[in-house]
Amino acid sequence: MSDKKEFLKYTIPQLLRHRAELSPDKVALREKDFGIWRSLTYSQYYDLVKKTALGLEEIGVGEGDIVVLITDNIPEMLFISIGTHAVGGMSAGIYQTSLPHEIADILNYMEATVVFCDDQEQVDKLIEVRDKIPAVRKVIFEDPRGMRSYFSDPWFMDITQLYEMGEKKLAEGGAKHLDELIDKGKPSDGCHLCLTSGTTGIPKGAIMTHTNYINMGIALTEVDPLKESDEYVSFLPFAWIGEQMNSFGVALATGITINFPESVETMMSDLKEIGPHFIFGAPRIYETIRSNIWLKIDESYAFNRACYKYFIAKGEEAARYKMAGKKMPLSLAVISKLGQWLLLNPLINQLGLLRLRRAYTGGAALGPELFTFYQAIGVNLKQIYGQTEITGIAYVHRDGDVKPDTVGLPLPGTECKISEEGEIMSKSPSVCAGYYKLPEATEALVTDGWLHSGDAGYMDENGHLIVIDRLSDVMHNNKDEMFSPMFLENKLKFSPYIKEAVIFGDKQDYVAALINIDPVIVGKWAEDRGISFTTFMDLSQKPEVAKLIREEVLKINANVEKDYFRIHRFGILYKLLDVDDGELTKTGKIRREFVKNRYMELYDALYDESVSVKRVSAIFQYQDGQTTTVDTDMEFYTLDIS
Repeated sequence: MSDKKEFLKYTIPQLLRHRAELSPDKVALREKDFGIWRSLTYSQYYDLVKKTALGLEEIGVGEGDIVVLITDNIPEMLFISIGTHAVGGMSAGIYQTSLPHEIADILNYMEATVVFCDDQEQVDKLIEVRDKIPAVRKVIFEDPRGMRSYFSDPWFMDITQLYEMGEKKLAEGGAKHLDELIDKGKPSDGCHLCLTSGTTGIPKGAIMTHTNYINMGIALTEVDPLKESDEYVSFLPFAWIGEQMNSFGVALATGITINFPESVETMMSDLKEIGPHFIFGAPRIYETIRSNIWLKIDESYAFNRACYKYFIAKGEEAARYKMAGKKMPLSLAVISKLGQWLLLNPLINQLGLLRLRRAYTGGAALGPELFTFYQAIGVNLKQIYGQTEITGIAYVHRDGDVKPDTVGLPLPGTECKISEEGEIMSKSPSVCAGYYKLPEATEALVTDGWLHSGDAGYMDENGHLIVIDRLSDVMHNNKDEMFSPMFLENKLKFSPYIKEAVIFGDKQDYVAALINIDPVIVGKWAEDRGISFTTFMDLSQKPEVAKLIREEVLKINANVEKDYFRIHRFGILYKLLDVDDGELTKTGKIRREFVKNRYMELYDALYDESVSVKRVSAIFQYQDGQTTTVDTDMEFYTLDIS
């Protein structure tokens, strides 16, 4: 580990150069394209970064310039990013789901000069707002399919042209010049602008330094060591800190291999071929995998379902011992081992997770039940906690000390304190340098080196951090009794039939909820019972579905001690909450106030017990910005919480 501490004196390009010198033939990147896996060694990786860097310099990218990426997860995203760092610029990522006007706003805020896109879909968004982004001098694309007509326009450039420019510069002796540029960089320099989640408004660009990423990679692997032979899967959006911290920080600090699936659609099948040793994903990914497992079990024979139910119960019992680092009774150890061998190992092998030593989740809270479930099936899932501004991770569970209701202990080198207002504050070398062009927001972000998280929480007697909710989201009923909506939402989402939930109740007489059913699981449930339906809207308003969800809510209420914390009224929303409609952030977090305002008539109906049915006009927005309106009846249900 002392050797890794030495990496803190490097920038990201300097560390990649070091890796290429140290292990030139070690596989660094592997990509599946047209069904074939292609590998790049660290030497080849660095060679492509050099060509990219000199090509970028040739088109005018230099110190202080910002290059924005709107791309799938492909090796080129690293070549462009690290190439930009090498010549003194900063990279930045924008979510591919962003609409043209959102992209224009972000590009103008960052004053980006070059944009890299992977395909025509993203390029066409830029064409739509071309007259609104005057600072953008060049658009580089990776996949030329469908873009033949663009080649005559000097605004566009194929990435192969960029490589050719860089290769020509290298042939002319540019290697020495590039080394001088790379050596000029300092670990404290800003290298990437990472957009915040935008839960409360327009995303801000956090200025991430080389030290931020490399320190986080070192600290995490001090807790959970990785071998150079280990495999990682890159499938998280590059615009999210969760992907950057692994592809920049962890990968270069450890020398592991990054695998790029062929596409988002093939990710689960590609996962089986990769057999990763660690993965990192947002809660929604683990919720989806869990739902798919339950769907497969539900479709199985009655004997298989009975075996699964028995062994998963024993597995969860054993998992509680394992997570606490306690020795379990011999009989339980034997039964759980038998269940793992007979049933659960084949199950997780089908998912490609058999070699997995650790899985992490972050970005939003995950319910304790889901942790226990994954530990029971043999997936060592652990919660991490942090935020963009502290490079994604500041707290993590340790093996043998996994408490599902906490987010673990601080990473090495991270300090934690709780303010008088109950806010979680952290200090670490991974705290960002502030917000780009937002001095007032930066001043509010950090006080004497302590990062304000905006989250409420406390430390338990063992030093574990417990996150209650966003300070702004913690609610008090009309009797000033405090509760966390996120806690209830996570409880609800553990049900296989509930995909999303939004809890209300601030300054009200009782707690109420808008619930999204899971269209796949509930659709299968309805088909098995001969319940016909046409659309999601039709399915969501079926009385049989309402009865099913009612039973799920009653189960949650039965496990909540305080009456005021139980759900008294709920409605099943006629559409899925969606990123494109602004109801969720790009990382899947609920924009609670936005949802409340958007569905104010439904919110009002939840708090008017005389209303059992309400006629509403449902507005749907498509990705191209067009909208359509459909009228429907939405029912509301009242539960006894006494």
